[in-house]
Amino acid sequence: MSTEHVLDRRPGGHARDLVRTTANKVPEVTAYFWIIKVLTTGMGETASDWLAHLLGPVPAVGLGGLGLVAALVLQFAVRRYVAWIYWTAIVMVSVFGTMAADILHVGLGIPYTLSTPLFMIALAAVFALWYATERTLSIHGIRTRRREVFYWAAVLATFALGTAAGDLTATVGLGYLGSAVLFAAAICVPALAHRAGVLGAVPAFWAAYVITRPLGASIADWMALAPHRGGLGLGLGPVTLSWTVAILALVGHLAVTRRDVRTA
Repeated sequence: MSTEHVLDRRPGGHARDLVRTTANKVPEVTAYFWIIKVLTTGMGETASDWLAHLLGPVPAVGLGGLGLVAALVLQFAVRRYVAWIYWTAIVMVSVFGTMAADILHVGLGIPYTLSTPLFMIALAAVFALWYATERTLSIHGIRTRRREVFYWAAVLATFALGTAAGDLTATVGLGYLGSAVLFAAAICVPALAHRAGVLGAVPAFWAAYVITRPLGASIADWMALAPHRGGLGLGLGPVTLSWTVAILALVGHLAVTRRDVRTA
């Protein structure tokens, strides 16, 4: 799905808009966007678990929270889209979003059957407030501070929802590989519905965006976890490192070529 059709229909020039940026703060949605997005979801899943095993749950959550705050502060400080800054923020949202879902399940004992709809309600609330305020959920016009706040709130909610949904399907009998196949099929639905003209670009984008989280996480878990848990047993550290290298390579390519920046 391209943002060529994700247009912002809200009239400009509103005096009450908060600080304006000079350009859209979100990259163009290309094939690179979806590939990197899936990689960040998987890397965030295994990195979160790896840090929890290495440091302990509490220090890992503290470190993840600090990393998320630092990344978002940097993202909000710049006045245009910068590939490495944006994707660093996405990675940290992925890591901390995983931790948030795990805290509810492991720390508080809340089952995935409950946390999944709770995160769904939270995401719906963000979307409702965003639309009520801006009259659009388009990512094509993230040029004000307020819209950027709504955008990142939605992103964080999608990651937490996707984590809970992926863990839910993995623990009800599908396993990690079965979950990956399920979500790989599911992500085709909004794309095909949009192509057929029965689903608008904005809802199609956000539906696919949510599904990338459990898709990437399921693939990464399948690769990393031990065979008795339904995985290949490659290990959390190696999978985290290899996916990080892939992310760095693709983001570096985009930083140089700027293929995800609108030129018109």
